[in-house]
Amino acid sequence: MGLISIPGAGDITPAAKKQVVPSAYVDFTTATWAQQYLPDLMEKEAEVFGQRTISGFLSQVGAEESMAADQVIWTEQGRLHLSYKGCTIDAGNAAALNAITIGTDVDGNAMGANHGIRKGDMLLITSSAGANTVTAYVTAVAAAVVTAEPYDTATSTELAVYGAAGTNAADVSVLVIGSEFNKGDNYAGSAARTANEPSFATFNNKPIIMKDFYQVSGSDTSQIGWVEISGEEGQNGYLWYLKAAGDTRARFSDYVEMTLLEAKKSGQAITGLSGAAGDGTQGLFDALETRGNVSNAFLGTAAQNLLDFDLTLAQLDTQGAIEENMMFLNRGTSLKIDDMLASMNSYGAGGTSFGVFNNSEDMALNLGFSGFRRGSYDFYKSDFRYLNDAATRGLINGGLASEAIRGVFIPAGVTSVYDQALGKNLKRPFLHVRYRASEMESRQMKTWTTGSVGATTSSLDAMEMHFLTERCLVVQGANNFVLLKG
Repeated sequence: MGLISIPGAGDITPAAKKQVVPSAYVDFTTATWAQQYLPDLMEKEAEVFGQRTISGFLSQVGAEESMAADQVIWTEQGRLHLSYKGCTIDAGNAAALNAITIGTDVDGNAMGANHGIRKGDMLLITSSAGANTVTAYVTAVAAAVVTAEPYDTATSTELAVYGAAGTNAADVSVLVIGSEFNKGDNYAGSAARTANEPSFATFNNKPIIMKDFYQVSGSDTSQIGWVEISGEEGQNGYLWYLKAAGDTRARFSDYVEMTLLEAKKSGQAITGLSGAAGDGTQGLFDALETRGNVSNAFLGTAAQNLLDFDLTLAQLDTQGAIEENMMFLNRGTSLKIDDMLASMNSYGAGGTSFGVFNNSEDMALNLGFSGFRRGSYDFYKSDFRYLNDAATRGLINGGLASEAIRGVFIPAGVTSVYDQALGKNLKRPFLHVRYRASEMESRQMKTWTTGSVGATTSSLDAMEMHFLTERCLVVQGANNFVLLKG
């Protein structure tokens, strides 16, 4: 057979001098390779979004602990004192003017016959419909109905002042303040009583498995790129796959944190999972909406925001009253609180005086606050990048205003809880992460490599980097947290 193709003159003849001809220049943009000048290549990749990761929030406010079970169960103390609201006085029945039907406890749990009031108790009774507070003595208890006679009247009808004639008085509050007995009385006699058991609440959560991977072909691992790269995971150099692998790990770390913030347990079977209700895990925001304090405060003027803040403190007073709290806020709410604090400290001669230091003409003006004290509470304020970034919660917050998460107040310190697995009380942070682990296997954050690149583990002509974790979030004492929403 003869030759079927030979080089043309233009393919093998170089130009004798510098001139613009198609064969003399390399073209990086078209298939003709006819470009007059080589590109001025800027080797360093521009980091136009700054720090792109949002993980680190949970590590600041909590701890991580291992567990070897499919769920974590914890028990939280109930209130020590007996107090009830939403009660009703039967003022419409002349024979039962002193009959009080118990409503709910102060946290809104329906009581019925499960209240702790006993014969012989002394009560403090008030109502939104009455002008006075009555001290009364419990003479009888029948299921949810308590009969009490006032101390400060000659008749037993004073409780009727809480209702109009012939009507019931609702929204009555009842507080047990002590008891009284006759000489020689015993609990089996005229003031028969049963023992009150401590109240408690039991909660649980379950870990979920999270995975991701990155794959690059064997050929691409040997290719050197033109741009110097860097990343949040410490990757650098000219091999693009190093950056992609590092970005995958950084994204996975963010997904782990975002899941523990946003996740919910399913109330129905989800296709592709277990096929039964209960898939998923309860994240921080759902736990606070279910068991915590939710507020839409800090959206008004400085004076209005101060009133909102004081109302929030009053609510914390009704709960655990934890002295130190951390505030993680989006940018708008953070600036609103700065303005609120600044409005209380604007007495500089001819200028602004607030800040950690007295701002002078020769120093930068500090218009922000990182910490402050109000009443008996200390607050430490920090920006929450997750709520600001347009690629994370910032995108959702820009939509429906009623669903916007603007920040969270998290109590500092630890709480004492009973651990079902260990069978004893332990001191733990209010917020902590549980991950699956044993002597053989830790699933806190697993990373492994497979394929035929580097250490050969399979015939796949590629390198696969795998990431896995199995964990859940434990939110203890959610009644001490505040979620800013709306």
